[in-house]
Amino acid sequence: MRIITVGTFLEENKERLVLELIAGRNGTDNVLISPELNRPGLALTGFIDLFTYNRVQLIGNTEILYLSTLTETKKIEAFEIICQFALPCIIFTNGVTPSPGVVSLCNTQNIPLIISSLSTTQFVHLFSYYLEDNFAPSTAMHGTLVDVYGMGLFFTGRPGIGKSEVTLDLVERGHRLVADDVVHIIRKSRGIVVGTGNELTRSLIEIRGVGIVDVQQMFGIRATRVQKRIEVEVQLVDWDDKKTMDRTGLDENITTILDVEIPKVEIPIYPGKYIAVIVESIALNQLLKIRGYNAAKELANRQMNLIRENEKKNVSK
Repeated sequence: MRIITVGTFLEENKERLVLELIAGRNGTDNVLISPELNRPGLALTGFIDLFTYNRVQLIGNTEILYLSTLTETKKIEAFEIICQFALPCIIFTNGVTPSPGVVSLCNTQNIPLIISSLSTTQFVHLFSYYLEDNFAPSTAMHGTLVDVYGMGLFFTGRPGIGKSEVTLDLVERGHRLVADDVVHIIRKSRGIVVGTGNELTRSLIEIRGVGIVDVQQMFGIRATRVQKRIEVEVQLVDWDDKKTMDRTGLDENITTILDVEIPKVEIPIYPGKYIAVIVESIALNQLLKIRGYNAAKELANRQMNLIRENEKKNVSK
């Protein structure tokens, strides 16, 4: 997780969040430590027992309406209450300009004072989206991520087993490369893990014996995408005739990435086996499961129904 200062936040969101720094420029090195905002309504009235001062302080519609009922002296007193703490910054929404006394106080305390012309609701949504990405748990894993029929398939396996070759075959069949070799993964809210590639090597694949190939240049812009949710891990393993492999799919294997559970499928590899079609079947089968249809369970139900019918016939005899 990278360190985000108020200055970094301003630089990266000035246009998107329509931000303007009007005071406290010496405090732009303050570090943001939480993706959540704090609304200091009660703190402005003097109740600070539960004041979460280490978050960005948002002065929204409620706070603005309350402050409009105060005299200039009372406004300064209200902000003196919260500015005694080490606040990262204070942001006013709806394009409201703070009073001169509040501006002067923030300059004195080196607390960045920022204005956004967005509504409070718009600002909260965009601010949270920005910081959730930056504060989300992340990792990097060896593998290849491909979008197959809209399903994010994450290929894993030992080096040289053929992950990149399978990926190139899938791209040639119209599917989309996300990342090869190293996949950067972050955990979003609601238990979703999303993978992306390295900016330097994006759209590139290493094929042993051939070298580096540029998928986007070879197959066009539609052959790649920047990021994709990881929905199934496809592990390529060496063929072992002594190892028992799952043949029905009734017992679904599960793996975890950043504490998020996702289905896992093992595919044994041997010369001459055409993997691309099998991978497409994995993606389509997972889509059916999401929609409530499981072929293995359907077969099991048919078998049970047949057994019950035969039992009824035997009883009637």
